[in-house]
This record gives sequence, structure tokens and C-alpha cells, in this order.
Amino acid sequence: METARFVHGGNIYDPAADGGAWLDFSANINPLGMSERVREALLQHIDDVIHYPDPEMRELRAALAAHYRLPAGGFLCGNGAAELFYLYFFVKRPKRVLLPVPSFSEYERSARAAGADVHFFYLEEKGAFRPDLMKILQEVSRIGADCVVLGNPNNPTGTLLRRQELMALARDLKNVDCQLLIDESFLDFRRDEADFTLRQDAAAQDNILLVRSLTKFFAIPGLRLGFALGPKQLLHEMEQAKDVWNVNLLAQAAGAAMLSDQMYQKQTRAFIAAEKENLARRLKAIGHLRVYPPSVNFLFVRLERPQHTDELLDFLRQKHILIRDCRHYPGLGRGFLRLAVRTRAENDRLLAAWQSYALLQGHEK
Repeated sequence: METARFVHGGNIYDPAADGGAWLDFSANINPLGMSERVREALLQHIDDVIHYPDPEMRELRAALAAHYRLPAGGFLCGNGAAELFYLYFFVKRPKRVLLPVPSFSEYERSARAAGADVHFFYLEEKGAFRPDLMKILQEVSRIGADCVVLGNPNNPTGTLLRRQELMALARDLKNVDCQLLIDESFLDFRRDEADFTLRQDAAAQDNILLVRSLTKFFAIPGLRLGFALGPKQLLHEMEQAKDVWNVNLLAQAAGAAMLSDQMYQKQTRAFIAAEKENLARRLKAIGHLRVYPPSVNFLFVRLERPQHTDELLDFLRQKHILIRDCRHYPGLGRGFLRLAVRTRAENDRLLAAWQSYALLQGHEK
């Protein structure tokens, strides 16, 4: 198995040749940065790290319940979404996992770590990588899969599925004794997320586990925080299998603070809604690449001349700019790239560098 398949963006720790700082478009983090309420909460609680975290996570669960309008006891909190994927697979132990790809590599990695046989279902470029749920259901029956994993929106393609579609799929999967693991880690970026989320359905449907990361929207990837929603018995089994202090004290304090910051959340959604379209439009104007319609805080693109991929990446690195090379995602190849939406000034810097490369190569329209 190729190690490169499981490499993530956001690796800013490899120094640039001249020692300069990276401008990181490879990790999809809120460009507005950390909420001031989070900063204040961290400072307020820094001396409390001499104590163990609250194993019941009372304050964090109460904040989650108030924010998402669900019972506090229905949340399973984790050290980021990735921990919850691993917990799920080690508890449920599915034998065959159907994984529509390209998708986030930790789905495959966590399933294989628990001994599952992972089968890829290749999404079609001609269909803009949108999952065909009828074909997925047929493949589940063909191979005897007992788990399907979907990102909504999917990473790196950004494709979205509506709530009604997913609920219909979950009901059909239940008829063949198959679970649905759904990852909604980017949905908080959307103002219309109610049209897509299964959070009101996960507890009542006994073959769904919903996982969300909180680190991307609230810009705390270094703290790690996420949660899962699902049937009570499954959450109980996962709770029993995890470390009792899996969410550290500062992450709990940050989570409670950030969930109450409504202004920060509104500003983030408004900024992303406008800036993703601005970045997509200006990238298209450079020419010789396809920009897929952005749904959240990142763009998925394909170079029309994939043979120039390494040259472009090297040029941008010389400008201290990192973007995500997607060639190692199953189902993709050279020429597919993902880049985060950052601040207007940072996006201008990326676009200026990309335009300079195009002019040097004669790629301009």
C-alpha cells in the first residue's frame, strides 16, 4: 500500500529552502482564524491543565446541545473526527466496507486498521464525481458490503447530497443489513446546511453514524475536536471503547466557547459564500484548468495539461505557497488539485503567483 495515499495537507513543518514561512492552501481551515472567544477561553483555562479533563464533558455537551438543538446525552465527543472513525470501525468490525472514491484517506485507513476488506467504488469524472446512489446500492448487494462511507460534502471533490437522498439510501441499506457512516465535517460552512444534514435523523435510524469535525470551521486543528451522533446502543459501545479523557481540557473549554459565538459563525458563512465564488471565478480566468463548483471552503480543480502539475507545484512552493496535490487519491491522477479558500489578501497572492506561472509558460488565454 502506498504511504503517499495517506499523506494529508497542512504539513507546514517541512522547512522551505530559504527558511521562509509557508502560505498553506493545502489544509481546509476557516480563513478567519480562531474566534476571540476561543482565545479568551484558552487563556482563562491555561492554569487548569494541572487537572484531568472532565470525563463527562458536561460543559461541552451542553454547548453542543444548545447549538445543534439536540439532547446533550446524544453526543459522543472525540479527539477530532478521525478518532471517531477509528472507534467506529474497531467497535462495529464490518467485514466489507464500500468506499466511494476519491474521498478522505482516513476512511480507508481506519477501516483497514480494524481488519475490514475495503472495496473502492470509483466516482465518475464525467458525472463531476457525484455519487450515483442507485449504483452504490447495487454494488453493496453485489459484494455483500456491510458498511458504506460517504463524505457530505465529499473531500476533495466538494460534491453534496441532500438529506432526502441520504435518508432513502440509509433505508435501502438497512434492508440489506448495511451501515452508513456519514462524514459532515464541512457542513457548518453552509448557511443552508439543514437541507443536507442527517443530524436530526441519526439517533432514530439504527444503521447511521454521523461524524463531524469541529476543527475546520472553528480553526482549531491543533486542539482536535469532533463529535458523533447515532443510535444510543452504538454510541454507548463506542463510549466504552475510547479513552476516558480523549478530549483534553483546553479543547473542551474551546468547544464550549466557540459554539456560543454566533457572530463569528455568521461572519464565517458569509465570507466563505462570497469568497469561494470570487476565487473560483478568478482561477477560471487564468485558463487551462477546470474549476469544479465549490460547495464549502475549498476548491477542486483539474489542470487541462496534467503533465505540468509538478512544475506548477514547484513554482508555487518557490513562492512559499502550498496547495494539495490529489494524485494519490484513489480514482484521481496527476493534474487534480485542491486548494483552500483563505483571506482575500492571501487568495490574491495565490492568484498572482499562478498567473505569473501561466504567463511564463504561455498558458494565458
